[in-house]
Amino acid sequence: MKTYTAIVERCLDTGLYVGFIPGFPGAHTQAETLDELNQNLREVVEMLLEDGEPILKSEFIGTQNVAIA
Repeated sequence: MKTYTAIVERCLDTGLYVGFIPGFPGAHTQAETLDELNQNLREVVEMLLEDGEPILKSEFIGTQNVAIA
């Protein structure tokens, strides 16, 4: 089993959740709920993996808070 880390945001214009996997070309989708987003991401990744294991162009490290005074 392979695990990928997805970044999730919510579009303020549409209210949809948007998810993408950093460095994995084409691994992005959107949905109305977080559960639906996770399912959509799994389907997209499974489809992309049919062409073989991707060479990731970056690696997710984490997030940082940036404080501005």
